[in-house]
Amino acid sequence: MNGGAVMIWMISFALSLVLAPLLPGIVNKVKAFFAGRRGPSLFQLYVDLAKLLRKEGVFSATAGGFLQLAPSVSLGSLLLAAALLPHGLVRSPLGFGGDAVLFFYLLGTARFATVLGALDTGSSFEGMGSSREMQFSALTEGAIFGVIGFVAVFTGNAGFSMLPAAGGGEWWSAHAVSLLLAAAAFFVVLLAENCRVPFDDPETHLELTMIHEAMILDYAGPDLALVLYGASLKFWMFATVLMMLILPWNISGGWLGMIGCTAGVLVTAAVVGAVESSMARYRFLKVPWMLVGALAVALLGIFFRLVFEGGVQ
Repeated sequence: MNGGAVMIWMISFALSLVLAPLLPGIVNKVKAFFAGRRGPSLFQLYVDLAKLLRKEGVFSATAGGFLQLAPSVSLGSLLLAAALLPHGLVRSPLGFGGDAVLFFYLLGTARFATVLGALDTGSSFEGMGSSREMQFSALTEGAIFGVIGFVAVFTGNAGFSMLPAAGGGEWWSAHAVSLLLAAAAFFVVLLAENCRVPFDDPETHLELTMIHEAMILDYAGPDLALVLYGASLKFWMFATVLMMLILPWNISGGWLGMIGCTAGVLVTAAVVGAVESSMARYRFLKVPWMLVGALAVALLGIFFRLVFEGGVQ
């Protein structure tokens, strides 16, 4: 990698860390627009994080030490995963063939830490939320590996870092169709992994229907700030991967790639807000069908690539 590419990647990576808390604000603003309300500020999460960092954490006497350790472990895993992504459609200096697998395993490590922290409290509600979180993650795994399989077929290795360089082709070609199918499957994964409607409702206040929110009931102060920031950073990372599947044949890195990818992530948040405004959360029994459908769409993308585009790169 030349020095200019490394600089663009570092700037894009820094932007992702700074702008990540903006995504929940965009989602809430879009939802407020559809509901005819003014809604909270776009920068509400920044304000909340600043307030939480000035407070002290409160922990139950029944909890062990892992409750306090989990937010740091989770955020550390997310930051390492973010460092593997080709921010700005420029290959990461840490990227390698197969980094997509490590990326999702790091996200799994972050989830595992959060779940253990929730179970450490001894709360029945947090245990119920943890159980549902692990159930949904197991169902989502098939669709995730379907997308990884598509990346492997598309680039010749299971590495996100090679995906932006594999662009080329017209919008109406099988090349573009296969990418769009993979992007559609991954958008479903994005909604499930970030606990968005129709899989979960981040604004629910009913304990019996909570999933992610149920696991963080015992956090306050700086620890809650780490959890909320980690959730927004995870949202940004999934939107970035989605942009890599959509933008490669139009933008090939550089400053234009950085601007296009960043703008695409912000637009993705607006689309998520529109989706949440137009549908309700699914019943738990319908969630598996949605995730199986995402796997089928990813496999269809692989089929288009193998049959109409001459196989693996």
